Amino acid sequence: MKTTMLRKAALMGLSACIGLTGAISAQAQEAKEQYLPSLVYRTGPFAPSGIGFADGFADYVTLINERDGGINGVKIRLEECETGYANDRGVECYERLKDRHGGATVVAPLSTGITYALIPRTRADGITMSTMGYGRADAAYGPVLDNVFMVPTTYWSSTTVVMDYIAEQEGGWENLKGKDIVHAYHDSAYGKEPLGVLRHYAEKYGFTLHEMPISPPGVEQRTVWTQVRRIKPDWISLFGWGVMNPTAIRTASSMGIDVSRMIGGIYAAQDDAVKPAGDDAKGYKAVTFHGPGADYPIYQDLKKHVYDKDLAAGSGDAKGTIAYNRGLINAGYIVEAWRQAQEMSEKGRPSTREETLKAWQSLDIPEARTKELGMGGLMPPVHITCLDHEGPGMALIQQWNGEAWERVTEFRKPNKDLVFPMYKASAEAYAKQEGITPKSCD
Repeated sequence: MKTTMLRKAALMGLSACIGLTGAISAQAQEAKEQYLPSLVYRTGPFAPSGIGFADGFADYVTLINERDGGINGVKIRLEECETGYANDRGVECYERLKDRHGGATVVAPLSTGITYALIPRTRADGITMSTMGYGRADAAYGPVLDNVFMVPTTYWSSTTVVMDYIAEQEGGWENLKGKDIVHAYHDSAYGKEPLGVLRHYAEKYGFTLHEMPISPPGVEQRTVWTQVRRIKPDWISLFGWGVMNPTAIRTASSMGIDVSRMIGGIYAAQDDAVKPAGDDAKGYKAVTFHGPGADYPIYQDLKKHVYDKDLAAGSGDAKGTIAYNRGLINAGYIVEAWRQAQEMSEKGRPSTREETLKAWQSLDIPEARTKELGMGGLMPPVHITCLDHEGPGMALIQQWNGEAWERVTEFRKPNKDLVFPMYKASAEAYAKQEGITPKSCD
């Protein structure tokens, strides 16, 4: 009996050792991976935009793993969570995924509403937020929301690029006096984002700004565009989202409004804004923060290491679209930040939350590096400081030719002299409201 019990104990001990060894081995294996939760919206009313972005984001991660073997040997584990672009589902995804597989160090919410909901949570958790061209524009002022990054631009900066283009087309800023500019917008916080910038320019240069909220932003907009036609504006700024965009373009065109004098904001610049409008969209312009199309070396690497291996995330019909390219560069910024985090700490080891945040706070991707990544002309260069979480903030104007987007301008610098004091004032007001002590950048 005693011998049997001893044998059982020995077996239990051996089993425990094997189990412990297995657990240690699993942890060691897991420790070689950098975990990246991906909040996506492949379903719901905004899926046409969300699918392309999610595919580009995932395909870039696959490229890094397949072509490079990861970041200095550290492979990226990507896990998607479907939000349907709903705030509550976005929060649920974040809470469910944030501590899995060694813990998330960075998250891209892919929604202004979800961004607002996650700001206090990510601050408490020490997780970096990449809010590429959406979210709180005033997060560009680094001392207040020091874990949030507006790389590579904001609504405010991109609006100054639009106004600079309009002034150029009119032969100079002085020629804007007496002009009429309409801002037709989704009646939400998103649609109102550029109003402060537009009002400043209207007062300074003497044009009349007509603010035209559209609510609900669905398929019936004739009343709004009838008013716009009566105004006979010189230019139109369109800040729509989802089905509102092609409806606005189609309705405006049907009323004889020249859509080549209409310039969409960042989220009226995607393919789903123009393709449903058909021929009515030909000539329409929009501002964006990356190059259009697929004529970049990275697409050759994607073909060889992702598409030809049947490892692509989607059906393949999103390649080269605006949404897909945004997914590529968003993942590109995240990967480069991890690469720089390893340079600052230890190569070949997954970066911690603290190391990831530190890398983002000094993220530097010069133009030469974008070319090395095969994304020269696609990805704008970035340089982040403690004070400035936007960087150069560059954007370009593109135009729809009926089949594809064409670049009208190269990347242009925004009017940072205007927008940065606005970031600072807004962020400091938010800090006072939320009881946040701004960080010192000395």
